[in-house]
Amino acid sequence: MKRTLFFMLIAAFLLAACGAMASQRSMSTEAPAYGDAGYSPELLPAMPMPAAMPTEMAFAPESNKAGGGNVDAAGRERLVIKNADLSIVVKDPEAAMTAITNLAAELGGFVVSSNLYQSYASNGLPIPEASVVIRVPAEKLDQALKTIKADAVEVQSETQSGQDVTSEYVDLESQLKNLEAAEAQLTEIMRKAEKTEDVLNVFNQLTSIRGQIESIKGQMKYFEESAALSAISVHLVAEETVKPIEVLGWKPEGTVRDAIQNLIYFWQDFVDFLIVFVLNFLPKLLTIAVVFGLPIWLIVRAVRNANRRRKAKQEALKEEK
Repeated sequence: MKRTLFFMLIAAFLLAACGAMASQRSMSTEAPAYGDAGYSPELLPAMPMPAAMPTEMAFAPESNKAGGGNVDAAGRERLVIKNADLSIVVKDPEAAMTAITNLAAELGGFVVSSNLYQSYASNGLPIPEASVVIRVPAEKLDQALKTIKADAVEVQSETQSGQDVTSEYVDLESQLKNLEAAEAQLTEIMRKAEKTEDVLNVFNQLTSIRGQIESIKGQMKYFEESAALSAISVHLVAEETVKPIEVLGWKPEGTVRDAIQNLIYFWQDFVDFLIVFVLNFLPKLLTIAVVFGLPIWLIVRAVRNANRRRKAKQEALKEEK
């Protein structure tokens, strides 16, 4: 019975260790980007042998394909995360944001976030602006972009990006396969173990492996959902903010903008000068006046008083004569 338990425990240990080493090699050549899901791949830790188990024998596990992730990735459907970023000019940002929200629902997606706020035109009037982020099925990304741009007065910028995560996903599948095999063997070992110490050791190893399995499944789910639903970020700018001023064919918007900008710069410089003068130069001047000016003033005053007294004595002497 002890030899059987030993063989099964060693098999589980070597199978999990080989899978972890293969995963480490594949991850080091191409680091995966897990985005905002907060996951990071962890290698399978070395599992300590139960104290009561003999260690003079070894078991050769069956070969696995954990190191062939890149080969498998070349022969399967690509898993690509596609996103888009738009900045468009519209007549009514609030109405456009509502239309984009409805579009996401019509295409089978959803709204991630939306924000409506106010900016100000050159004449001081408040003008609404908005930003919205939606997710739509990846196969309908082009349709969504075309519909959004159809209602725009002007498209200021458009960016599309794609991230191929096929290799990372295949590596995670290999890790998951190895960990699940190790979990099954350790479960069998724990079922047949007789000593409490052996049961506790195997249970600790099972807990660690199951935690890694859940983490890998979470990473795979994030990749699947990100590839299935593309994110579209849209910045909605009101037409009034970009509409030029025109008077009888003359467009003074450049001169007005420069004049206002220069005036603002002057105010900024003037206020900065006042702040620096009051908080920096004025205390320094007062310090210099107290340290040097006050003694000089006292000396000059004393000399003048002495001269007055001397002149007064001289005049008194002249009157006596």
